[in-house]
Amino acid sequence: MRLALFDLDHTLLNGDSDQLWCDFLIEKGMLEKASFSQRNAQIASDYQSGTVDVQVFCDFYIGSLVLKSPQDWQPLRVEFLHEWIAPRLAAAGKVQIQIHQAQGDRVVMTTATNRFITELTAEHLGVSDLIATETEIQNGLFTGHATGVPNMREGKVKRLHAWLSAQGLDLSTIETWGYSDSMNDLPLLEAVNHPTVTQGDTRLRTLAQARGWPLVDWF
Repeated sequence: MRLALFDLDHTLLNGDSDQLWCDFLIEKGMLEKASFSQRNAQIASDYQSGTVDVQVFCDFYIGSLVLKSPQDWQPLRVEFLHEWIAPRLAAAGKVQIQIHQAQGDRVVMTTATNRFITELTAEHLGVSDLIATETEIQNGLFTGHATGVPNMREGKVKRLHAWLSAQGLDLSTIETWGYSDSMNDLPLLEAVNHPTVTQGDTRLRTLAQARGWPLVDWF
């Protein structure tokens, strides 16, 4: 098997799914902007600098789902996909996915954003395999917390190994491609045979140039 791993935010998507979801809820009057914006700005800044705590990051955005059920959110997440996400997906990224699929490669979208928000995006892109941060549900309601290993930084590699192991596969025996924009995904890019930096942040671009990794811009 050959495997192509695509990050979502700022790679396939011109924007950040978590932040767009919160902006969407603010526009709908379901999230109070004044109390949210300052904390959101700090979380986003810490993410870019690579200093944010992984659990804090994931729980902060998953907290937007708290005390509602997946069924409660379903109409809104469908609207979110069609109105906020689909128009921001990179045409060149879609083409790269299709190139891998045409070559018989198995394509996986791997994202730190939670599964509930991103699984419709994967379906829209024609990607059947998704590795994402998982949300805790108790008594049918989102608790506002992540469960298991968050799919972020080293967690993306841990979750990839676990995903492969469940299928009786091993990363060392598979030819792999990886696409991402962020230094937060350096562990994933170092784990694949063919890393490509997409819309890379300054530090990742510098590292990619030093290592001879391809640099592409899809937006």
